[in-house]
Amino acid sequence: MATTDSRELLGIYLNDHLAGAAGGVALARRVAQAHGDSADADRLARLADDIAADRGAALSIVRSLGLPVRRYKSVAAWAAERVGRLKFNGRLRSRSPLSDLVEFEGLRVAVEGKAAGWRTLLAIADREPALDAETLRFLLERAEAQMTFLEELRVKAVEEVFGGRDVRAVVGASR
Repeated sequence: MATTDSRELLGIYLNDHLAGAAGGVALARRVAQAHGDSADADRLARLADDIAADRGAALSIVRSLGLPVRRYKSVAAWAAERVGRLKFNGRLRSRSPLSDLVEFEGLRVAVEGKAAGWRTLLAIADREPALDAETLRFLLERAEAQMTFLEELRVKAVEEVFGGRDVRAVVGASR
């Protein structure tokens, strides 16, 4: 990295991703727990473990770059995820059918953000010796697989909640 400013910006950027990852890990664990007796239980448990491992990889990257870790950002994101659970979902004492859909969408968006972060780091890996492009490519591929799985779950949730069809089939048919 060429300038002090760009290193500071990289530190801010990576700490923001770490914060998002803290919220993502909490959400992934909650979703896995909520679906502990479903057909997707094992895959959701693995997803939660992989998302936690990805956060660990991001933390290792920050440390390998010699950048400070701003834990207050992660704590704030974790707290925001907790507060996000308090939403009006049409039910007072049980999970709404919408809970699955909203949570799958939230996880999908979070994983898309993570993938964008890995792509950003890949883009600068040739200028930053502490970044391992092979590891970043692996993390990106894993994020892409996670997005595919989450999209499958999202589509199933749409069908269960609204009786809708896979929008990809509808959009593809209208072209």
